[in-house]
Amino acid sequence: MGAVPVSAPPVPPVPPAGAPRFDLPEIDAFTRPYWDAAARGHLLIRRCADCGQAHHYPREFCPRCWSENVIWERASGRATLYTWSVVHRNDLPPFGARVPYTAAVVELAEGPRMMTELVGCAGSELRVDMELCVDFRAPDGDASPEGAPAIPVFRPAPAPAPQGHSSSRSQPPPSSLPPSSLPPSSPPAARR
Repeated sequence: MGAVPVSAPPVPPVPPAGAPRFDLPEIDAFTRPYWDAAARGHLLIRRCADCGQAHHYPREFCPRCWSENVIWERASGRATLYTWSVVHRNDLPPFGARVPYTAAVVELAEGPRMMTELVGCAGSELRVDMELCVDFRAPDGDASPEGAPAIPVFRPAPAPAPQGHSSSRSQPPPSSLPPSSLPPSSPPAARR
């Protein structure tokens, strides 16, 4: 038997201009505060004012107690890695041009889990419960349509500064935004 020829992986086709994209959210009046905050580098979650449960993805009701008394809250941006998969093939535009990439589920410090992409870390360096922090990126830079939202992604958290040293890059302690800086809560949806 002879050697089996190995071919290079196929180069993903470049989608034609105007082709549908599968990486951009459909923004509506309810999710607009989330995407506006992302554009400013802030991750928002929803919290039930009745049972106190935080949740993500944003919904107009609490998935735990079904209350419609839910408000926007700024998340700390800290998370731990729950699970991940390195994607080597994706035919949907524009993902084919991004492979390989790491799709992940992270557990936010506030409790909810969130699907996202991991950046800035090789797949071999990933481990369950590793500390992560949120970052934001424009989808595809110049190839993105005008007004495309910033997408939350996560990267490994920087190592803590040694005891007694402070870092000029450290973030203030996480806290909820003062009410005046939060987007207005949506009015409760009419019951059907």
